[in-house]
Amino acid sequence: MAMAAFRREGRRLLLSPVSYNSSVAARSAILSDSELGPMGARSVSTQAVRNRMKSVKNIQKITKAMKMVAASKLRAVQVRTENSRGFWQPFTALLGDNPSVDVKKNVIVTITSDKGLCGGINSTSVRVSKALYKLTSGPEKETKYVILGEKGKVQLVRDSKNSIEMNITELQKNPLNYTQVSVLADDILKNVEYDALRIIHNKFQSVVSFLPTVSTILSPETVEKESEAGGKLGSLDSYEIEGGDTKAEVLQNLAEFQFSCVLFNAALENACSEMGARMSAMDSSSRNAGEMLDRLTLTYNRTRQASITTELIEIISGASALTG
Repeated sequence: MAMAAFRREGRRLLLSPVSYNSSVAARSAILSDSELGPMGARSVSTQAVRNRMKSVKNIQKITKAMKMVAASKLRAVQVRTENSRGFWQPFTALLGDNPSVDVKKNVIVTITSDKGLCGGINSTSVRVSKALYKLTSGPEKETKYVILGEKGKVQLVRDSKNSIEMNITELQKNPLNYTQVSVLADDILKNVEYDALRIIHNKFQSVVSFLPTVSTILSPETVEKESEAGGKLGSLDSYEIEGGDTKAEVLQNLAEFQFSCVLFNAALENACSEMGARMSAMDSSSRNAGEMLDRLTLTYNRTRQASITTELIEIISGASALTG
């Protein structure tokens, strides 16, 4: 009767004071309250541990698969990113990059991803955008957001909903190409008024390293003012314009082409950083799942061994009572 009653208990384990003190903290961290027995952390079900081990193994398989997918995409995007860096460099040599320029109308173009599980690249872009928004705001100034990516919209809409001029998602649903980005850039220029466009993105450096970057593009009117004032843009007057176009028309074409080239490179840089960050995050998740699986295996073996020991004690005690 005693043995039958014990088996109907569902193999619950009553830990001794020594084993309780050594393992209660680890078991409580691994198992939830609903998976502990009626006596709390002192009673652990082997079935609950097996279920948790199974779920952790499944999660580990998913994170390993996501790491492999991110690694394969990273190799493809990295080559295109490195090739696209030559698009905007001539504009920087000609027009310069003046992030400290003081203008009345600023448009902050924040590039983020549509999906998560990629570390802190989106939070970094949003944090830099908010800091830049504070710097460019003022009583006689106007600053607006143009957001590329779902994650940036989710974070910025909380406290800057009225400042969001445009929001574009699913930009990276298909492989990026210059034609797609140039149409997008033209759409942005038609719908916003600006003196300076500030593109915020993550520049890819390595799989585990990315650098938040701000690229500044001035409007043709601002370029003319800066050129007349001298400084970095003062050398524009030394160029001769051929073909009958005026200086304003040439600057307008340059500003549009510069924006599309910089936006194309920024989108690729951010996509490359996203894949690298996701690959690193999934690698860390897989290692954490492996460590948790080791702790669960140890807990399961201890629980099973204690259950067997308890059964032997019950048998020996019953036999001694009958022979006594």
